[in-house]
Amino acid sequence: MVVRGQTWVWGQRTYVMGILNITPDSFSGDGLLTASLDATQAALAQAERFVQAGVDILDVGAESTRPGAQPVSPEQELSRVLPVVRALRERFDTPISVDTYRAATAAAAIQAGADMINDVWGLHADPELAGVAARAQTPLILMHNRSSWASAELKERLGGRYVGVPYENLIGDVRRELLESVALAHAAGISDGQIILDPGIGFGKTTEQNLELVDRLQELRDLGYPILLGPSRKSFIGYTLNLAPDQRIEGTAAAVTVGICRGADLVRVHDVEYMLRVTRMTDAIVRRN
Repeated sequence: MVVRGQTWVWGQRTYVMGILNITPDSFSGDGLLTASLDATQAALAQAERFVQAGVDILDVGAESTRPGAQPVSPEQELSRVLPVVRALRERFDTPISVDTYRAATAAAAIQAGADMINDVWGLHADPELAGVAARAQTPLILMHNRSSWASAELKERLGGRYVGVPYENLIGDVRRELLESVALAHAAGISDGQIILDPGIGFGKTTEQNLELVDRLQELRDLGYPILLGPSRKSFIGYTLNLAPDQRIEGTAAAVTVGICRGADLVRVHDVEYMLRVTRMTDAIVRRN
């Protein structure tokens, strides 16, 4: 896969995506949209740390996806995303991903300098998004998502999680629904070489289901597409270890390590400096050939 002129070769090493949340209400506590900060300058400062550490791609998102979060309007999303993407592109040559399920936002972000689209609804939210990716020939991340307010539970210290989410067969259902997203991409003219799949850790899955997904990730990798894994600071770690979001580095490291061993090609993380060390050490052990 070619990302901003760089050839990413799957299987040789793990690529790291650093999260830039341009939101006031991120579950992870790292939202950059606050009354005391200029969001663009805060994003540039965080990106500078990530780039210096060696991050492979910066992922810019403007809507919190935590359980129970309120959606933002298309206008709000654009007003948050575009200044940051433009500023990042002016300062860095590092590839940029835009975390959006809206075609208009994706198109504008690509025009502003973004190189990849990260769709948390796997083309099911906006049917026009596939056409944007096809025309721009950008890589596209398709995520599995069964999030629903009806299954969300919120606890003050541990945050939101999903409970009682029904699956007939967890891995079988996730595989089938990811392939439905792939079919939508193919219908729009997107090639297999542009597609990355994401099992959607934390999106419409219970704690136990998330743990099982990480452990059985190879069964999704067997579909033949590169896999992005996003366990960073997620509630399944918090509820397993009884820890708040800012105390989940070790749990994230464990999930990233097991994920790489099970076939993850790309990891999406908040704590870039730490997780780069984790990925490099894990790669040194499991990718020796």
